[in-house]
Amino acid sequence: MKQVLAFITLSFLTSLSLSAQGIEFFHGTWAEAQEKAKSEEKLIFVDAYASWCGPCKRMAAQVFPQEKVGSFFNANFVNLKIDMEKPENAEFAGKYPVSAYPTLMFLDATGKVVQKAVGAKDADQLLEFAQKVLGRADKSVNYEKQYAEGNRDPKFLLDYIRALNAAGKPSLKITNEYLATQKDLTTDLNLQFLYEGTVEADSRVFDLLVKNQSKTVALLGEEKVSARIEKACKNTVKKAVEFKSEELLAEAKTKMKTALPAKAAAFGYEADMNYYGATKDSKNYLKAAQAFQKDEIKNNSAKLHDLVVGLLRTFPDDEKVLDQAEKWAKNAAENGGLPEYYLTLAEIYKRQGNKAKAKEAAEKARKAIGEEDKKNMGGKIDYFLRTLEG
Repeated sequence: MKQVLAFITLSFLTSLSLSAQGIEFFHGTWAEAQEKAKSEEKLIFVDAYASWCGPCKRMAAQVFPQEKVGSFFNANFVNLKIDMEKPENAEFAGKYPVSAYPTLMFLDATGKVVQKAVGAKDADQLLEFAQKVLGRADKSVNYEKQYAEGNRDPKFLLDYIRALNAAGKPSLKITNEYLATQKDLTTDLNLQFLYEGTVEADSRVFDLLVKNQSKTVALLGEEKVSARIEKACKNTVKKAVEFKSEELLAEAKTKMKTALPAKAAAFGYEADMNYYGATKDSKNYLKAAQAFQKDEIKNNSAKLHDLVVGLLRTFPDDEKVLDQAEKWAKNAAENGGLPEYYLTLAEIYKRQGNKAKAKEAAEKARKAIGEEDKKNMGGKIDYFLRTLEG
């Protein structure tokens, strides 16, 4: 009995502990996940599971919540959990059939399977598998000696820049050195240098890529170039957070507006939320979140719930944040009707000290449970109610 209770506790904390640093799973549709993967130049990780699967539950409770797992997967993948036996996932299950659970899949943004494995893994095994999928072996070391010896062949330099980028190493110096020797940046080869060398928005290479954006799009395709521009702007937001620089934050948003105006508004709201969340400025964070909800999310229940979870992770005890989270969580629960939405609302009431409303929301979560989720979700609700009384 103690082991069962311990497992329920872990499962509950995995799904409800909003300050956890594990894998953040995307709650949109498969098509939206593909779009997100395209824009962020990432692969998609899918945990294909069944609600009755014991090893699936162990991974959900013990592996996915680990900080080292979350750090790597959140940085490199768009992450999805898909119950392969739910009717709403029948189309996905038909296209990507599995023979056992869990099946861990990595797919590209077009939906092509890159790699998959059957069976549960512990944290280190999962990380090793994911690193192999990314090809994270540092291939740049193969080029360093030749570069040091003076090899400046353009094709060699382009491959070196690609290898440095793949390994997460700085490549801007080599890109700038090469471009400084070129008079015509519009050749096919030099446009590829502009594309590969654009890793941050706060750089001359980024400006040159935008200046030659139409030519680069004609060569490489709009989707590919747009994804690179957006990723470079996001990297500058990360730098803004690192150096606590609102100037860099503003530059990233301005560059995005110039290069990709159709995506600039949503990018700006999310950039502000990332920055002000990291700098613990709840006033400006909430202001950005409210604008994001009004202009972009509106009343989409899944996205609204994700926004609420983000608020609670970032400012778990802020009174004004909790008040706003309550309104949005209530909207998501009443319109979306999913038990996890009601349970998030119950958690908010609990943090506000309103036990009666917390209990009421938890009971609504119980009523919303489908037959296939009774055991798993019911245990989480039971545990929540025990903690509420305890």
